[in-house]
Amino acid sequence: MHRLLQGIHRFQREVFSSHERLFQRLVAGQQPEALFVTCSDARINPDLLMQARPGDLFVLRNAGNIIPDYGAGHGGEAATIEFALEVLGVRDIIVCGHSHCGAMQALLAPERLAALPATAAWLQLDEPARRLMAERYADLPQAARLNVAVQENVLLQLESLRTHPAAARRLEAGSLNLHAWVYKFETGEVFSFDPQQEQFLPLPKAGYQPSV
Repeated sequence: MHRLLQGIHRFQREVFSSHERLFQRLVAGQQPEALFVTCSDARINPDLLMQARPGDLFVLRNAGNIIPDYGAGHGGEAATIEFALEVLGVRDIIVCGHSHCGAMQALLAPERLAALPATAAWLQLDEPARRLMAERYADLPQAARLNVAVQENVLLQLESLRTHPAAARRLEAGSLNLHAWVYKFETGEVFSFDPQQEQFLPLPKAGYQPSV
């Protein structure tokens, strides 16, 4: 904790002073370029990953980057999505899973959650992903199965996102882009789902298209 507190003082002394005008402009409001939905995992830093400045990203984080179907969850996910679209006018939503995801490991081995009832209840919202993995990928080796679970989970969250009225209206109007990403934190690589090839491919430097 001491190191983190020292970081605050270093930020105030060295970082804030060099970006003071930016922070003053942000007093007037925020205009983020995208809603970034990702896991709570401490190994992911969306701003660092995308080299974003304060105000660039509206971030929604939870265990497993789960988006409950509209009306199914009791957390703040629906409110965050609604605010991002209706108030902030965000035109892009990125759902980003990551390698070695503990939530996906627990989804594949629910016996690990015997002493974690709140976590088990939360992952019940991701039952479609668990069922898909059991039906289609039960024979895969453990490491490969986890990688597939991370990918399939991201795609299923985009389907859940479509049940949210604010998102459904904009998708129908063509004013919202959805992006399915997986971040491999040990290499820094980002993979994006290509709907034409139906697989996750390295994020291209040019010619990138959203998943939908």
